[in-house]
Amino acid sequence: MADGAVEIITGRERRRRWSVEDKLKIVAETLEPGASVNQIAARHDVYPGLLFTWRRQMRNGKLVAQRKPLFFPVQTHDAGLSAMPAQMQRASSASRQIEIELSNGSRVRVEEGVSLTTLRRVLAALRE
Repeated sequence: MADGAVEIITGRERRRRWSVEDKLKIVAETLEPGASVNQIAARHDVYPGLLFTWRRQMRNGKLVAQRKPLFFPVQTHDAGLSAMPAQMQRASSASRQIEIELSNGSRVRVEEGVSLTTLRRVLAALRE
């Protein structure tokens, strides 16, 4: 189209990116009593087969809402580090720890450099 003409494509677009939240909202519409998958697909401009795929993914646990990160209040304590001699401060800073207290009262002390994956697993296990 070297002459400057513009091609307009109408109808359902291929390879559109849907967020997980959008997919779950549309699938939820199909689960309402009396809902028509064909009508819902037309309203959202997707193929009905795609809605059935999303429904199957949801049933199999492959399409789930993403968990929002949780934030907790943090308190820092200066354990007299500034009053220590410089040599002790270096030794103390080499083994820095954080302590995490969960709302259920569980506490975890973690050394600096702990694997994020490991920490997530431990915290998830303690929340259950």
